[in-house]
Amino acid sequence: METPVPYRAAPLGPWGVLVALVIVGAWGGHLAWMLTSPGGAWDAPLTWLHVVLQAWLCTGLFITGHDAMHGTVARPAWVNEVVGTIACFLFAGLSYRRLVLNHRAHHEHPTEELDPDFSTRTQSFWPWLGTFMVRYTTLPQLGVMAAKFNILVYLGVSQPRVLLFWVLPAVLGTLQLFYFGTYLPHRRPDTPDMAPHHARTLPRNHLWAMLSCFFFGYHWEHHQSPGTPWWRLWRLKDARTGQAARAVSARDAM
Repeated sequence: METPVPYRAAPLGPWGVLVALVIVGAWGGHLAWMLTSPGGAWDAPLTWLHVVLQAWLCTGLFITGHDAMHGTVARPAWVNEVVGTIACFLFAGLSYRRLVLNHRAHHEHPTEELDPDFSTRTQSFWPWLGTFMVRYTTLPQLGVMAAKFNILVYLGVSQPRVLLFWVLPAVLGTLQLFYFGTYLPHRRPDTPDMAPHHARTLPRNHLWAMLSCFFFGYHWEHHQSPGTPWWRLWRLKDARTGQAARAVSARDAM
């Protein structure tokens, strides 16, 4: 059985902070443009493309917060906490510290009763999603989201714009994260290649892995090396694929 690296690993120079700033900046800049442009996104024929792009950036926003939970944004712990707190708050008013506790439990007890991300009662998508949402949704979070909505409307943004360009992308991003980052990687039945983390990895190419969930579909690799930032998981996938290919070649040569 392979031994996972420690939960936290030293980040790779300044790149973690730079990547985080790019993701948060792209999310905020695109959202601001969609909400305030007098014509632009609202009247454009590519409106739905902007919605999909914003949903994808919402996914990246949460992945940024997730990397902060693993200490891979920056070496100082306080930088990770600041970045993670901001990213999770902007994503859906989530409590970063509560997420850290839950995510640690997920890594320590994947697919067990103590795993807050997993459903031991059903493997069907929608019931599992319902259980997941109930566990992670809190009254303070709903209050924060309601306050954000009303502040945007008070500032003069029309309710349809807020719903289309802020609420809908956040919902789609949540579905994307759950489907590619929880449901597909951990649903049963387990197969031998999922050991020891009870996690499978996305079989398709790197481009699809990036577009689908910022390489988070390489989920076995993430559980094997949680100290590796999302933007380097593809290297672990390549290394694992190469190792498997060499093992097959060696076995065939015997």
